[in-house]
Amino acid sequence: MEAKMVLTYENAKEAKAVSQAVSPDNMKTPRNLSVSTFDAENQVVASICYEGENIMAFSSTIDDLLKCILIAEKAFSAIKKQN
Repeated sequence: MEAKMVLTYENAKEAKAVSQAVSPDNMKTPRNLSVSTFDAENQVVASICYEGENIMAFSSTIDDLLKCILIAEKAFSAIKKQN
């Protein structure tokens, strides 16, 4: 199973901040799962590949990544409001 998410931001700086915030997720995955997240211009691209049979594990991974992205976006937004 594979999923690809492309999220668009106002500028490249925001996309890079979000991408870097969730990049540790790229390294800590089970053997049959891979997550790759990178920024390209004003977008964050996330690819998830799962070679298992459990659709819930795949769905949970996508959900976890989206939650991490949302937290990064909220933190970035809070910092912008302070400046």
